[in-house]
Amino acid sequence: MSKTSLTLLPLLLALSACSHDKPVATPALPKDLATFAVDAGAGLPGRGWDGVVEAVQRADLAAQTAGRVAAVLVDVNQPVKAGDVLLRITAVEQDAGANAARAQLRAADASAAEAEQNYKRFAALADAQYVSKAQIDQARAARDSAVAARNAAAAIAAQAAQQAAYTVVRAPYAGVISARTVEPGETVAPGMPLMRMYAPNALRIEVAVPQTRADAIRKQTQAQVLLADGRSVVPAEVIVFPAADPATHSVNVRVNLPKLAVPPAPGTTAKVVFAADTQAANTEAGKGAVRIPASSITQRGELSAVYVVQDGRLLLRQLRLGARSGDRVEVIAGLNPGDVVAKDPVAATQALAQQRKAMESGRD
Repeated sequence: MSKTSLTLLPLLLALSACSHDKPVATPALPKDLATFAVDAGAGLPGRGWDGVVEAVQRADLAAQTAGRVAAVLVDVNQPVKAGDVLLRITAVEQDAGANAARAQLRAADASAAEAEQNYKRFAALADAQYVSKAQIDQARAARDSAVAARNAAAAIAAQAAQQAAYTVVRAPYAGVISARTVEPGETVAPGMPLMRMYAPNALRIEVAVPQTRADAIRKQTQAQVLLADGRSVVPAEVIVFPAADPATHSVNVRVNLPKLAVPPAPGTTAKVVFAADTQAANTEAGKGAVRIPASSITQRGELSAVYVVQDGRLLLRQLRLGARSGDRVEVIAGLNPGDVVAKDPVAATQALAQQRKAMESGRD
């Protein structure tokens, strides 16, 4: 056998073996696998900046005197009026101190009155030259000293009365109780947090935008706020801060929300879209971001992905997500309009396993 024949023999044997293998067709996906097509108009127009809703008036109420919590009259999520009693602290020591201070004030007041009468008597005798000038000066000094002692006693009494007043914690303004950190019977000390409250009628959002976009937003302050529950509202006022942060080179923009019948809860996220950024975002990205149901997204550690149907197969595609609104999530990158996505990632995983199993059986 020639050298050339020996070289071609392995190749012929391989081709002969391949001729007996039949190509395995991709099994069809289950007909009951629910899917949806990504809509090109599902995204918000323009670029969005994420922020957190916060109350303009919010207060952390702390103890200003020591004692034991005698009664807690309100609870979380309870509306209160300005001046309402929220909590009471035992006032045995504070009341005793206030009573003692008031007694000292009465004694000082009596001493001051006596000194004033003595001075008046000496002053009357001085006109007839029955007393010396030194005696007049001494009576005047005694009167002034008694008046000063009375004023000091009055200040101590006011301080003691204020300490007693600190045992009753009142609402500084009308609002809603958002947190309570003490229970009846607990011992508190000055500075210990008791409750937290906020006024729901004045809310705002602060977002940080790049310094390159601050001037455009300052010239065109129209904006749209997308709340976490899906509502879209027009802000009452947009304030662009005059200076940038030297560390992040960003400019804060404060967006004041209007009064709403059902205000959002402070701490929830919201998205702000500025009219000045609409054209810039569409020019840079070519299209707005799409939004898909949150239930169609699967988490693999820090990876967010969906199952995309392509050529009859299920492919796991990584996503870059943006803001969430209700049950929908914005997809910044990873999907294009027209892509077919499985609604249920669990069902898609099962269908993918069945498809692979069928392909392995076909090869056998």
